[in-house]
Amino acid sequence: MEVVRIGLDLAKNLFEVHGVDAYDNAVLRKRLRRDAVAQFFADLPPYIVGLEACSGSHNLACVFADLGHEVRLISPHKSNKNDRNDAEAICEAISRPSMRFVPPKSSEQLEIQADHRIRQRLVSGRTRLVNQIRGLLAEHGVVVARDISRIRRALRQVTDSSDKQLGDLFVELVCDVRDELMELDQRIATYTKRIRHLFQSNDMCHRIGRIEGIGPITATALVAAVGDRTCFKNGRQFAAWLGLVPKQRSSGGKSRLFGISKRGDRYLRTLMIHGARAVLRTACGNGDTRSRCIEKMRYRRHPNVVAVALANMNARVVWAILSGRTVYQPAFSASEH
Repeated sequence: MEVVRIGLDLAKNLFEVHGVDAYDNAVLRKRLRRDAVAQFFADLPPYIVGLEACSGSHNLACVFADLGHEVRLISPHKSNKNDRNDAEAICEAISRPSMRFVPPKSSEQLEIQADHRIRQRLVSGRTRLVNQIRGLLAEHGVVVARDISRIRRALRQVTDSSDKQLGDLFVELVCDVRDELMELDQRIATYTKRIRHLFQSNDMCHRIGRIEGIGPITATALVAAVGDRTCFKNGRQFAAWLGLVPKQRSSGGKSRLFGISKRGDRYLRTLMIHGARAVLRTACGNGDTRSRCIEKMRYRRHPNVVAVALANMNARVVWAILSGRTVYQPAFSASEH
């Protein structure tokens, strides 16, 4: 029988191949070494090929697409995992019409994403360092607020002070931590500068960056994350992919809505919500239609709920721009009409 779909499970060295015919009968089972995968698929006619969205999958997706195959990436979260079962499950999953697939990424998107991931790691490391030094200072009677600028000021005061209330050994430790924090600040600033340069050189990032609450960091992260825009039928699916829609539990004809689902990329969702919070701080007093709508929501809802709602609205606008159907026009105030 002729193969119609192939599931490929990725591993370190050995890859499992599972192919089925039009009746979902298994007609191809093969184990390939990493260096033989590209040649194996080059010798095949165009098929639908399913892969787990994991390390190395986007590169293979580009290779298979260049060979004429239709590639579908799926989320790797499954139970009872082993390589052969995974390949079979992937092959079955890509046949489902309701299946949600992960957008494949280009080499340019992977480069942008790498900058974001390294910067995110550095920011997380800086946060851990700041929390640790706050605890150590508090043990010596120096209580500092959570604001990172106050931490820098406190470290400077401790190292520059002639007060001998703190021991020499502890002051030496604080000096070392201050140098480490300065080094992290410099490295983060370097990656921020790289991302801003990428933002300036990418037209799509510019178009997204015109939306209130979306700056260079968020815009480049969104462009890096979303490859094939056809994976989302509308803006609501895109917002759901980011985890910005309510979690739903319905049974017996009754619908129950809870907080946001928090599915998808936590980093993107955090950027979108933080950007929305920045808009909320500056929306008060503006006369444009968008700001008036935000003020009405703030009157009825908690600020956190309004921030998530605004992030959801921004996500839908982003999808419309990414799909090439519109150009964002900032809202005008009543006096400008």
